[in-house]
Amino acid sequence: MWTVRALVAAVRTHVEREYSDAWVEGEISNFRAPDSGHLYFTLKDGNAQIRVVVFSSKVRLLRFRPADGMQVVVRGRVTIYEDRGELQIAAEYLEPKGAGGLQVAFEQLKAKLEAEGLFAAERKKAIPTLPARIGIVTSPQAAALRDILNILQRRHRSVNTVIYPAQVQGESAAAEVANGVRYFNQTSSVEVIIIGRGGGSAEDLAAFNDEGLARAVAASRIPVISAVGHETDFTIVDFVADLRAPTPSAAAELVIRSRVEVESQAEAVRERLVRAMERRLLEARHALMERAQQGAFARMMDLIRQRQQKVDDCTFRLERGERQALEQMRRRLEMASAAVRHYDLRRVLAGIRAELEAGTAALASVMRNQLLLHKLRLERMGRALETLSPLAILQRGYALVLDRSGRLVKDAEQVKAGEEISARVARGEIRAVVKKATAEGDAARRIHKER
Repeated sequence: MWTVRALVAAVRTHVEREYSDAWVEGEISNFRAPDSGHLYFTLKDGNAQIRVVVFSSKVRLLRFRPADGMQVVVRGRVTIYEDRGELQIAAEYLEPKGAGGLQVAFEQLKAKLEAEGLFAAERKKAIPTLPARIGIVTSPQAAALRDILNILQRRHRSVNTVIYPAQVQGESAAAEVANGVRYFNQTSSVEVIIIGRGGGSAEDLAAFNDEGLARAVAASRIPVISAVGHETDFTIVDFVADLRAPTPSAAAELVIRSRVEVESQAEAVRERLVRAMERRLLEARHALMERAQQGAFARMMDLIRQRQQKVDDCTFRLERGERQALEQMRRRLEMASAAVRHYDLRRVLAGIRAELEAGTAALASVMRNQLLLHKLRLERMGRALETLSPLAILQRGYALVLDRSGRLVKDAEQVKAGEEISARVARGEIRAVVKKATAEGDAARRIHKER
């Protein structure tokens, strides 16, 4: 006679021996994922069903998240759960039917992170225009690293690169790449980070579809450029990064602008500045010409031109006097030369030398006196010119008051209440309307008249 447990144990032993490695296809239903980390669901096919358990040690190896309604292929050991006497499969491997587990895992993680806003454009950080230090997270033996370094060297020799060595394929790759991103953020030693590796199969790029790596990139305070695979390869890191480059070489070209581009842009800025300055100077010239048309400034310019003409006349007379003195000197020298031929050369030369020295000294004294007199005269004329300049008066706080027709107002009775006047000050012009004079103002005008 059998006890229930003994019978169930015997049947379990027989079943496990006969069906130790079974492949079963069906639809998932009643999916449960308790805190223990195990997964429980029912595998259905028409009216038939069997329970499936995936223990936590195997769950960590899954590349996707099972869900109700999903068609899957289960590989595992058929056994019996003794407490309930139910037939079940202890799954060792689980794969979606039709699509690979990597693709399903990719789509699930992509939808999850997108729902959290990690792909949003507004959270993307701007890439520095011309970074001085660039961090690269990749394998030191990777061809992608050589491509990046060659392009950076060619486009801008002054850029510095810091390389964080990390595996880019295998189980430890995602953690090592994430550690590289965190390292650069902790040290703040670079201005931008490039995560790079060459192309490969979906299995080769699986490390860059890791959720932990994606969150490390999203949390980076330093802008991150993803340069993983070829142009047609897409990973989760591409969507989370601040910028996706089609290839590692393209990442190097995007992150650093060539010296020629920088110099061209600087030249364009310089040309725009020159044009802007020329336009401002032209506008200022037009404004000055408009102000010069006013009567007061016209008279002032006439006075200035008269003084300038007088200075030119004095300069001309001074130069003419110098030329005349030199001409006289030349004639005397010629006469002395002619006389030398008729007299004793040494005696004549001695006399001539003495005469020349005396004449030169006298001439120099006269020239100094003349120059000093002209200098003093010019200085007096310059001071007088500065004193007569209306601009000098305006700089001391005075103003030129003009009536509506542009005539200079010298008497308060020239204007009436309500009449518009303008006052030219040292910087600019003030327009005003005359109000009715007060009693103090009338008294002041009477006192002024009596004086």
